[in-house]
Amino acid sequence: MIKQKRIESLFKRLKAQKKKALITFVTAGDPDLPTSKKIIQQLERSGADLIELGIPFSDPMADGPTIQASSERALKKDVHLDNVLGLVRDIRKKSEVPIVLFGYYNPIFTYGLKKFAKEVKAAGADGVLVVDLPPEECDELKDELDSNGVDFIFLLTPTSDDRRIKLVASKASGFIYFVSVTGVTGARKSLSSDIPKYVRRIRRHTKLPIGVGFGVSTPAQAKEVAKCADGAVVGSAIINIIAENSGKRGRLLGRMGSFVSALKRGVEGA
Repeated sequence: MIKQKRIESLFKRLKAQKKKALITFVTAGDPDLPTSKKIIQQLERSGADLIELGIPFSDPMADGPTIQASSERALKKDVHLDNVLGLVRDIRKKSEVPIVLFGYYNPIFTYGLKKFAKEVKAAGADGVLVVDLPPEECDELKDELDSNGVDFIFLLTPTSDDRRIKLVASKASGFIYFVSVTGVTGARKSLSSDIPKYVRRIRRHTKLPIGVGFGVSTPAQAKEVAKCADGAVVGSAIINIIAENSGKRGRLLGRMGSFVSALKRGVEGA
């Protein structure tokens, strides 16, 4: 009997409970690896349903200044892909929270696709999202991930037409990540009123859950997104807390816990 994947199991459970997912993003190794572990544990305790774990990269072109800076801080601590996988292995000793590795193709290609897929599975990560690998060019990596039972998550944007939505729907597993803005990551004061329309459009082509991110930064925005999508993704607002409190680790975890708990209440209030 094949064990159900963590991501699939999560969304099925939440759907049965008529709830939505809170998905949080942090960069591995920001401000350092031991603190990253504590941060992930705090995120889970505070209500995060799924963790996106960023692989530090020198040229994160889809990310705004906040997440770019988090990658730079991690790289200065010499945190690379092997360290990220080690962090996942460490987290797995005590946690079953779904983890998606979020990154760019260059470090994965350099590492080796076959080796990467096997090590992702062995470490206990559940999915991979490669920002700059389009679905037209993903088959080699997809085959390796599929053979190891690792979900491959893809991005869609407001400019994605029906042809591209169908293509992504045919390749993706786990969930589909809808980027709510045309631009880079970063906290924003308001969200597009067109998000529900885009989510409905994607739903016409897939039964996979849909998470919405890029710009979601407050409990009210998380609630707004969760009304139409299956999950709200928050990243830059959490990275800001890390940047502002990295010298005071006790305060960092407390402030992050309070913020993520508020986000969770927002999602649950949708």
